[in-house]
Amino acid sequence: MGACSSRLLRIVCCVACLVLVIPASATPRLLAEQKAEPGSLAIPYQKYRLENGLTLILHADHSDPLVHVNVTYHVGSSREQQGTTGFAHFFEHMMFQGSKHVGDQQHLQLIQQAGGSVNGQTGNDVTRYYQTVPANELERVLWLESDRMGFLLEAVSQKKFEIQRDTVKNERAQRIDNPPYGRIGEVMGESLYPRDHPYSWPVIGYIDDLNRVDVNDLKRFFLAWYGPNNATLTIGGDFDPAQALAWVEQYFGPIPTGPAIPRLTPRPVSLAADRHVTLQDRIQQPVLLVSIPTHALPQSDDAAALLLLGEVLGGSKNSLFYQQLVKTGLAVQASADFSCRELDCRLDLTLVPNTQRLTSLKPLAEQAARLLANFAERGVRADDLARVQGILKAEAIWRLESVAGKVDELSDGEVMQGDPQAGLAQIRQLQAVTGEQVMQAYRRHIAGKPAVWLSVIPQGALQWQVAPADYQPMPRIPVPPLHQTAPALRTVTDRFDRARMPESGPAPVLSMPTLWRRTLGGLSVLGSEQRELPAVSVIISLPGGRRTEARHEAGLANLTALMLRQGSRRLSAEQLSDELQRLGANISVSSGLYDTRIVISALQEALPKTLALAQELLQQPGFRDDDFARIKSQLLQAERQRLTEPDALADRAFNRLVYGSGSPLAEPEQGYLATLGALTLTDVKRYYRDNYHPAGGKVVVVGDIDPQAIMPHLAFLTQDSSPARPLPSLVPQAPQAKPGIYLLDLPAAVQSTLRIGRRALPYDASGPYFRAQLMNFNFGGNFNSRLNLALREEKGFTYGIGSHFSAVRDVGEFMISGDVRADATLEALQTLAQLMSDFAQQGPTAAEMDYLKSAFSRQEALAYETLDQKADFLLSLALRGNPDDYIQRQQQQLQQIDAASLQQVAAQWLDWRQQIIVIVGDAAQLEKPLAKLHLPLHRYPAAASVVAQQALAQTSSD
Repeated sequence: MGACSSRLLRIVCCVACLVLVIPASATPRLLAEQKAEPGSLAIPYQKYRLENGLTLILHADHSDPLVHVNVTYHVGSSREQQGTTGFAHFFEHMMFQGSKHVGDQQHLQLIQQAGGSVNGQTGNDVTRYYQTVPANELERVLWLESDRMGFLLEAVSQKKFEIQRDTVKNERAQRIDNPPYGRIGEVMGESLYPRDHPYSWPVIGYIDDLNRVDVNDLKRFFLAWYGPNNATLTIGGDFDPAQALAWVEQYFGPIPTGPAIPRLTPRPVSLAADRHVTLQDRIQQPVLLVSIPTHALPQSDDAAALLLLGEVLGGSKNSLFYQQLVKTGLAVQASADFSCRELDCRLDLTLVPNTQRLTSLKPLAEQAARLLANFAERGVRADDLARVQGILKAEAIWRLESVAGKVDELSDGEVMQGDPQAGLAQIRQLQAVTGEQVMQAYRRHIAGKPAVWLSVIPQGALQWQVAPADYQPMPRIPVPPLHQTAPALRTVTDRFDRARMPESGPAPVLSMPTLWRRTLGGLSVLGSEQRELPAVSVIISLPGGRRTEARHEAGLANLTALMLRQGSRRLSAEQLSDELQRLGANISVSSGLYDTRIVISALQEALPKTLALAQELLQQPGFRDDDFARIKSQLLQAERQRLTEPDALADRAFNRLVYGSGSPLAEPEQGYLATLGALTLTDVKRYYRDNYHPAGGKVVVVGDIDPQAIMPHLAFLTQDSSPARPLPSLVPQAPQAKPGIYLLDLPAAVQSTLRIGRRALPYDASGPYFRAQLMNFNFGGNFNSRLNLALREEKGFTYGIGSHFSAVRDVGEFMISGDVRADATLEALQTLAQLMSDFAQQGPTAAEMDYLKSAFSRQEALAYETLDQKADFLLSLALRGNPDDYIQRQQQQLQQIDAASLQQVAAQWLDWRQQIIVIVGDAAQLEKPLAKLHLPLHRYPAAASVVAQQALAQTSSD
């Protein structure tokens, strides 16, 4: 969250900004314009200011038939006061509840029905509302956004207010109160800042503050901060700028200016001495968080130097912390992150100890302190700067891949610094920073400065804390309810009928990626040329994957893939990382169910060298003993912590029950403590020798390169002459568990984590599986589905709930997933049962059928914008055997299908009494109410225990 990320404010590679002086009578006023320059990475734009103060930025990009619209209000939790925390985030929820001319949930429905996506985000300093839609929907989006800016309060009611208050409480429970480590950010904020500092409280606020306010308090908040003069509207994509400008003036121009809002003055904090704070949590893996406040201002030269310092200290495998803490075995993770928000900047350290070596966080803290203190002797080297400057520049280029990324760059620069090109100044600033400037900033802001040392430890394990807690945050000041008289609304005078929703424009012509095919020995190569960005993505798929694991070796495929990423015989992991960073490239290796994938991304000019590194990794892996020991230790400690996470516990239980013990589909990708503990480097070498062969594999290439240029660089894949081998099927051999409730006890859980479903259909592009997806769309497959509207918007039981069909080529599953309030678990399940019964008996309504056909038919316009999206499409053709025209076949079937057909599908899969119901929650609170469902109930002890996992495995095989 927040407007200023942990790295630079993102980079806009542009030149020659032309500032124009326009007569004051002109409206809207053109303030600045950036022209496109061939061969550059400039983001062309025009910046306007309406008479009411609204800032408008237009970026035309006709490469894809879509538009991205971002409205950013310069208000976040930093504008709140003690006792009224959470207002900014609460209001984000209220902005989706309809306005005077837009019905309840209609904003979301209209965007999704158009095939688009929509969301909002609240941070410390800003609140954003954004949507991506097919290009023909731009006018309708502007109508929607302007209506909630000008007419929201006419539709706000006490009922909507109460429902969204419940939703925010559920969100807080799901993100902060229920998961392990959820309160880290909140506790650090309270420990670092004084109580009246706006960064001392969490963005989501405190429950008692949310309980204190009423609907009129929220109305006053809207009138104070949601005026056009506190907003920036940025539009990017395939549109006519003159037409867009006219629409913006029509829909936003009449909205009156809000109160004048001065910019906040930076407010960095100082500590008189170190503060030691301890947070006891439901965890197994201790963590040390260190935060050093600085007096560097967000846009200062010192902030740029400290950003580079953070990267040198802990940004990669070549960083000082990684080398001295992780490589030496003291820690399994050690990172440093310098970040700025509007009011301050700080350096944060995250240190995760190796619990096989340490029994306290104190030695890790002492070593980290020594490294910081001794940094003056080491200093910043020339290769340090070259490496981290290259990393940041490459990251920036990749962020410009999508229209949304470009819009975000322009919007962030304007809102936070008053200049859409702020990123350009920042990248130039970073490239010009010298080692001496970094050291000067280090001496001014870091060396010898006090910090907050937050020890996050298991309940009762005080021996792990760095030091006994010596700081207690100041108590929160009680604030009486505000509850003042409802404020007067702003009056908007239109010269058109705003109640009339604009029609959609002509549907854009969908252009599927143009394909080319080649063969390479025993491999097939599928590619598509895309010239928008000077970059290329390559995916190499080697047959095999986790289906080749023996049952007692669960986790071996993943461990082998991780070891491939630790370097070659020639290059250590650090040397490999350094070379890739200098190239602005990335190579990842991962193991799926059916294959091992090597994913390569590089700027076009660096592709040959990057592919040569990929060849070296594949053919000459390093497989060093120290790398194996470190990676295995990291996996074991991650697995211990995973056994405390409600979502992981629920997913594992559901998979075991649905697919049966022994199926790779039932086993976690990371393996278990027992299987991981038994694996050796010899096992890794054997798995690599048996499974890393290209015969029968697939290669996908997308980007700024033609087949004649890429094929010679892929020739190394033909050097292995091993023949293709038969591979096992993933069709489950055991029946799934009996329907009923499987309750995993998580004492004191404030929410119940649900996984409800059954074994289902294998994948197909346009057969029964595709029809099941169509059926599910209105039942639980989108925000406006029956499930989410009933349990979130009507009853306030959850932050969100949904259902889906997922599948591989051999088998699939149907699942409902979500978290509900613990005290509402029974009623939530009863509601689910009724919803399933109703949909199975009646099927979708006529309105739902219209919604389905519109949303499904239009969403393809947004599906092929980025290189990753195009690569995923090609991979579906290559690995799933889909015909090239499968999208057109799906569209044809979609238009032909009727409600009666989908009702038959629903009747087959939505039988409540045929579902496996997994609940992770407080059994003492749940067991008695759940008996009222009259379903078989299986209870297990504490969900994090090995006993529970073993008992579940036994049940799934009965």
